[in-house]
Amino acid sequence: MSPDPVTLMVARRVPPGRYHDFTAWLEEGRELASDFDGYLGSGVLDPPPGDDEYQIIFRFRDAQALAAWEHSASRRTWLSRGEGLYVAPQEHRAIGLDGWFQEATGRTPPRWKQAIAIWLAFFPVSLGFQVLFGGLLADLPIVPKVLLSTLALTPVMVFLFIPLSMRLLGPWLRGEQSIIKCLARIRHQHRA
Repeated sequence: MSPDPVTLMVARRVPPGRYHDFTAWLEEGRELASDFDGYLGSGVLDPPPGDDEYQIIFRFRDAQALAAWEHSASRRTWLSRGEGLYVAPQEHRAIGLDGWFQEATGRTPPRWKQAIAIWLAFFPVSLGFQVLFGGLLADLPIVPKVLLSTLALTPVMVFLFIPLSMRLLGPWLRGEQSIIKCLARIRHQHRA
């Protein structure tokens, strides 16, 4: 059995006026990470309205691949060039699927909540994919059709929509809000 992929989740607060410098520096770091063996991808979640904390996600094949990148001289140099572009850095490592849900305390929500959160992310993305590309794939046999759709959707889900779902549904996953209140809050933020 192969080892589980490892995700490094980093939170950085960006001071006012430093956003463009920060994003250029961050893109340089993402390109740097892509040169390392075992790199699976990365993503960035912008802060919700009224906040300044960006969530950056780096995913590697296993803990050894992540460690090679983390302890490299090129990453240390990159981090030193980023000094002053962000404040209050926080890092959290996660292994496997529970990593998306695990809090700093090590607690994870019940599996049924995890399943609902993933479904709430996956359904609209799958629906959108079918609306946009379903007609193009309609004449393909089932195996190539499923292969192409999963190849397209898996990275989008892993690096963008599942982390976004975890962030938006965080109060519900932690038991702080009902799912109805959480979804109403998200809908209200979207309208604002």
